Amino acid sequence: MITGEIKSKIDSIWNTMWSGGISNPMSVIEQLTYLLFIKRLDELHTLKERKAARTGKPIEEPIFGPGQDGLRWSRFKETAPEQMFATVRDEVFPFIKTLGSQREDDGQGGSTYTHHMRDALFMMPAPRVLANVVDQLDDIDMADADTRGDLYEYMLGKIASAGQNGQFRTPRHIINLMVDMTAPTPLDVICDPACGTAGFLIAASESLRTHHGDAIYRNAKARRRFNDHTFHGYDFDSTMLRIGSMNMLLHGVENPDIRYRDSLAEGASGATGDDAGKYSLILANPPFAGSLDYESTAKDLQRIVKTKKTELLFLALFLRLMQTGGRAAVIVPDGVLFGSSNAHKTLRTLLVEEQKLDAIVSMPSGVFKPYAGVSTAILFFTRTDSGGTDTVWFYDMRADGFSLDDKRAPQPDKSDLPDILARWRNREAEADRPRTAQSFCVPKAEIAANDYDLSISRYKEVEYEAIAYDPPQVILARLAELEAEITDGQRALEGMLA
Repeated sequence: MITGEIKSKIDSIWNTMWSGGISNPMSVIEQLTYLLFIKRLDELHTLKERKAARTGKPIEEPIFGPGQDGLRWSRFKETAPEQMFATVRDEVFPFIKTLGSQREDDGQGGSTYTHHMRDALFMMPAPRVLANVVDQLDDIDMADADTRGDLYEYMLGKIASAGQNGQFRTPRHIINLMVDMTAPTPLDVICDPACGTAGFLIAASESLRTHHGDAIYRNAKARRRFNDHTFHGYDFDSTMLRIGSMNMLLHGVENPDIRYRDSLAEGASGATGDDAGKYSLILANPPFAGSLDYESTAKDLQRIVKTKKTELLFLALFLRLMQTGGRAAVIVPDGVLFGSSNAHKTLRTLLVEEQKLDAIVSMPSGVFKPYAGVSTAILFFTRTDSGGTDTVWFYDMRADGFSLDDKRAPQPDKSDLPDILARWRNREAEADRPRTAQSFCVPKAEIAANDYDLSISRYKEVEYEAIAYDPPQVILARLAELEAEITDGQRALEGMLA
């Protein structure tokens, strides 16, 4: 989690930009992201230089070419405010907008990053504001991936409408849990249809590097598949697309498919056209704070489930986007698990009877604080179109390693996440676990008999410990003794005052 020191630094930078004339919170975030991106580029180039110095070989894929040394953060930060402003506005910013454009020169169509950056604007109002912000950002170490992600999370959390728009980052440890449980492989085609800052796609790319590094970098073809064809994300916020593209590029994915798309809208839905049945793994935390008009919602999704609720429509979308045999790990509000409307029941029946519902991890309501206090769960399912659900594995997550209040203070000794992953990987041993345990399996027939209710409370058994109380006569005698002591004490006080 982000530390108090970094929070105070970001608050100070935010106030500097606000007082300098950038009053739109999303504009503040966007400009800060550009500067953080520029800073990170210099850090990455420095790492390449150090590697080259150690090995005695030329720098591999240098970020800054000959004559571009002055564009580096470490160089222009030492210049006077007026010169720095001119350099960033006229040279550095155009440079970052064209990163990846060499792909167009190579006949490869250019990167999605370049496409999204074409409309980016440099909005720093004055040299003194830029110099002040650069000085403050220079103290923040961007080498750690968690720090970069937490910076985005904290900045997005400063937007008052974040809870309404769904534009807050899923906690990294929850993302990592979902990625570890789905275990991406080099053959996967991965999608997040509500990608935001691309946190799920980044975690999946890091998992692939850690566990399948030799395979994804085996040759030029494998490298091209990893960089160009593995990761796909949609969002309908242009700022989020730019931030997500920069985030992916910073994490070493050169050309992810990050596109503008209102995933649920008629005529633009990812469930139609070439994307239907395209993806083997979906990782998502879609917006679930609203409803849509029937007229504006994709008709192919309405054929799966007739509803206006976005959380149900996104589940229908995921099923349409998945390949047969494809798997998904998605976060849903608890209402999806037990809602009584026809749409809720239809979708749950579909997941259990026509697809393969693998698991439900129930999360405590504090996981998304301070941005939202809603109770949520993670659904794991596989598209089969022919059933396959025999039992559903339930886990009652009670702690995630952080306090469940608005402070979200680290509590590393209180985390169920390692146990969740270990038990998931050894699910065969879970079959005989009692219903009083944190994890257990429920047969499909029992779920069907309960009207496809998927809430863990429906199946979990609570153990009540019998407490032995003294007989009433003994309790009354004890009360009489206490009353006598009080009376004696009162008389003693009265005697002292006489």
